[in-house]
Amino acid sequence: MAKKRSLVDQQVADLLVTAKQSLDLSVAFMSRMDGATQHLEVVESSVPFLFREGVTQRQDTSLCQAIMDGKLPAVIPNLTEYPEAMKLPSARMPRIRSYVSVPVVLSDGTTYGTFCAAGLTSDKRLTKRDKALMDVLAHAAAVIIEPGVRERSRQAEIELRLNPVIEQGGPAVVLQPIVELESGARIGAEALSRFPAQWEKPPDVCFAEAHSIGTGHVLELLALERASEYLDRVPGYIAMNVSPDTLVEPDCAQLLGRLPVERILLELSEHAQVEDYTLLDVVLAPLRARGMKLAIDDVGAGFSSLRHIVLTAPDVIKIDRTLIDGVSGDQVLRTLVRSLVDFGHGADARVVAEGIETPQDAAVLLELGVDYGQGWHFGRPGPAEDLAGYLPLPLERRRPVSVVRT
Repeated sequence: MAKKRSLVDQQVADLLVTAKQSLDLSVAFMSRMDGATQHLEVVESSVPFLFREGVTQRQDTSLCQAIMDGKLPAVIPNLTEYPEAMKLPSARMPRIRSYVSVPVVLSDGTTYGTFCAAGLTSDKRLTKRDKALMDVLAHAAAVIIEPGVRERSRQAEIELRLNPVIEQGGPAVVLQPIVELESGARIGAEALSRFPAQWEKPPDVCFAEAHSIGTGHVLELLALERASEYLDRVPGYIAMNVSPDTLVEPDCAQLLGRLPVERILLELSEHAQVEDYTLLDVVLAPLRARGMKLAIDDVGAGFSSLRHIVLTAPDVIKIDRTLIDGVSGDQVLRTLVRSLVDFGHGADARVVAEGIETPQDAAVLLELGVDYGQGWHFGRPGPAEDLAGYLPLPLERRRPVSVVRT
């Protein structure tokens, strides 16, 4: 049974039908050339037993390569008149005698392959005008296939980068302290993933890329494994990030199930979509019953946080750094933060401000009622040894903090 064509392949096939009928030849096809092999990707043929999609041949023995190398003309009415052509396998089987081939060139000048038509008999009617038609059809084919080509190239590049990281056990993980603003005492630390600096990509982009090629869950679980190694090395709780989609995977529940979850604050990003809150609750309930705490991360960076908070009843909300940086000098930011603090406290959750970089911002956040802080002002992400000077406080339900209205 013939394989069902994709929409893109069918659009290319329609162009091949036009070529085949206009030139009155036996077959038309588009091939991909990878440097070593010619792949017949889409074929329209009156003799399908001789020309089939998926067939490959050595690129250096193909008529198309000989034409691209300038050894043969693009239009060949009669192969027998060209000794160079008669040396090639296609002159014997399937015994091609007339041929037209033009390159399929992408917008950046890359040659993807060839757009061809062939006959089993010679055809003196073939002329340079037929090449012009084939050039137009090949250009149209290039426009059709280019988005898919670019996407496959993107996926291949991501896979090439990520595979070594996955094979080595996941990204590097560092810790950043989280402190009580009132006392300056550390209550915990967040485990943050780090990828090779030469990538020049933040962790959230790297994880998103991994999910786009189907390895996101694997990468997240490896990062959780790496983060969990700190539980034996530092006191206090450790905040670990996970996407809702990965959290509901059986492997994730198994991993968390064997950890001391009473020392884990599990952070769900505000940006991440939750497809099924009921399923999420089914996964979280036994873990929270054992003492695991739940946080909603990046609150204020988008529009999903209120729904997340209402439907998951988190123990902690973490206000995104975009609302924190410069809060001491911005009345609008202070108003927004105060509203989020009131909302969080009203939901019986503690509030963490992320991205605190100055003592002035830290002081104002304390006045606004923020419970805890995280950022370069308190410590940059680093190894566990950097936390040696902090004595952690227990992570309990929020205790009242006096609020000074500004």
